[in-house]
Amino acid sequence: MKKIIVLSFLIIAACQTKLKVSVLEAPIACGQCQFDLEGDGCNLAVKINDKAYFVEGFSIDDFGDAHDEQTGFCNVVRKAKIEGEIVSNKFVASSIKLIE
Repeated sequence: MKKIIVLSFLIIAACQTKLKVSVLEAPIACGQCQFDLEGDGCNLAVKINDKAYFVEGFSIDDFGDAHDEQTGFCNVVRKAKIEGEIVSNKFVASSIKLIE
């Protein structure tokens, strides 16, 4: 059901520049190291419907050492409940809660 709702939002987004994302479970990690996004250095990113977006509003270091071998976003993809909106091909997060 969540996938249908998110897909509906993405279709609407094709006509708009903003897409609101209500609480959704999504993969979260380093955009460059885990999701193959281009950029300088390591930056937090989320995947929504198999598309990765850099995150604004939270830093990769807000959740601990990004290079920790067991939990660091540069080494592992984790799950989080996210909320925010996609604006200009970036995810502007209002809430990110990691799922342990």
